[in-house]
Amino acid sequence: MKFNNKLQLLLTLLSISTPINTKSFKIEEATIKQIQTAFTEHKLTSTQLLNFYTGQIKSLNPILRSVIELNPDAQFQAEKADEERRNGKCLGELHGIPVLLKDTIATKDRMNTSAGSYALVGAVAPRDAGVVEKLREGGAVIMGKSSLSEWYKFRSLSGVPNGWCARTGQGVCIECFSFMENMQNPYYSAGDPCGSSSGSAISVAANMVSVSLGTETHSSIICPSDHNSVVGFKPTVGLTSRAGVIPVMPSLDTVGPITRTVSDAVYLLDVIVGYDPRDHEATAEAAKFIPVGGYKQFLNPNGLKGKRLGIVRNPFMNLLNESIVSAFEHHLNLLRKKGATVVDNLEIHNINQIISPKQSGEFTLMMAEFKLALNDYLKELITSPVRSLADVIAFNQNNPEIEKIKEYGQDSFIMSEKTNGIGSKEKKAKELMKRLSRDGFEKLMMENSLDAMVTPGSGVVSVLAIGGYPGITVPAGYDGNGMPFGICFSGLKGTEPTLIEIAYDFEQTTMARRPPFLKTYQLTRDPLFGSI
Repeated sequence: MKFNNKLQLLLTLLSISTPINTKSFKIEEATIKQIQTAFTEHKLTSTQLLNFYTGQIKSLNPILRSVIELNPDAQFQAEKADEERRNGKCLGELHGIPVLLKDTIATKDRMNTSAGSYALVGAVAPRDAGVVEKLREGGAVIMGKSSLSEWYKFRSLSGVPNGWCARTGQGVCIECFSFMENMQNPYYSAGDPCGSSSGSAISVAANMVSVSLGTETHSSIICPSDHNSVVGFKPTVGLTSRAGVIPVMPSLDTVGPITRTVSDAVYLLDVIVGYDPRDHEATAEAAKFIPVGGYKQFLNPNGLKGKRLGIVRNPFMNLLNESIVSAFEHHLNLLRKKGATVVDNLEIHNINQIISPKQSGEFTLMMAEFKLALNDYLKELITSPVRSLADVIAFNQNNPEIEKIKEYGQDSFIMSEKTNGIGSKEKKAKELMKRLSRDGFEKLMMENSLDAMVTPGSGVVSVLAIGGYPGITVPAGYDGNGMPFGICFSGLKGTEPTLIEIAYDFEQTTMARRPPFLKTYQLTRDPLFGSI
């Protein structure tokens, strides 16, 4: 038996056997619908489900580093859900389902909300984030906080690695430690987990939780989902509340699901959308898009029939390897066979300017908005070690070792701190982004009567970012090295129902995702559990 490297040999020697399923129901890869059926048939309880995921985290987190902390109240919540079901009470599809939250989504409980930084450890939020309130109302079990690229990588856009934060260290793409019985990696051993919602994507992919929430300003849901073979759903900006979420750029920030299936993403989306008075302007504007009866009615296995899909090859396919290009062409033929009209070789006006944050105006506006929004967020905390961006910069300077300032820097923080609000430069940047979106993506969609644009990988994120548009990435295969890639379906604001129909039909037809073959490892110490 051959091993690819010494690390694989070590991990195999350390592997242990742990019971991972109940006797009558296999939890791994189970969908929300399957789990709810198991609840109804008394094959599974929320407590058993939570214990399974806790075991997975205990075994895998020392390596994957995708979970920052577990909720000490999660056991009580699971037991409460079990009792409610015994008494005939059902709160919906998420009742009793464990959910991980990106560590920028505030909870009013015993957990931290820290953006992965030690600067916010011990801070106390005044209330749950808006999306967390909705999750609790829906009976979800708030299991814990997932890791991320610290401060959304905004501390230093060129320095902080994808998936790294001070509190957990480097999050690892699941493919980096996955291997099958024949010792061939199912995924690429040098894979980048992408960011910033890396922990949410890794945890879902590795069956450490049922579903998770991420956030996106520019690529942070789509990219890690693409890289870890899971579904990532970036909603229209304002469809989900950002209240109580550590901000980056309020004009572009959004909260969305990261799951293993399209249906799970839709069930989660149904719970978290809606108006929030604490995020009034954005959620009031987007509320008009929410369909009567919710989004699950659009889980249509024939959703591709009659759809017009636009293909923009330049520049999204320019840097892809041959295996991905070949797979993408195969999927285009599949879309046609399923009844879609594929309009190929389209171009987005000024695309090179759009995909450059510094040329599109996005970078300029982000620098100013971040300082203003973060200062407002920090001032509302009940207690906090820091109360402003200037305080965070000082904390990092005073704690250079734990925050790795020498290695990764904080140049973006310093640049943002030097801004002075929204002036003429920032207003011009905002108008430029609107014009580029109107004359680019919107014009493309309307002139060609498209239902969605279809692109491989995550290269489309800049287009979606500057216009606040929705997109959903679905696992589509693995390149020649075994690295996962997805196909992203994107549309104009409020077109989530159409995107769901398209993505669900594509997923059900291809069933391209395969779970990683993960051994469980018991190392000497894990920060979540102490000595083990």
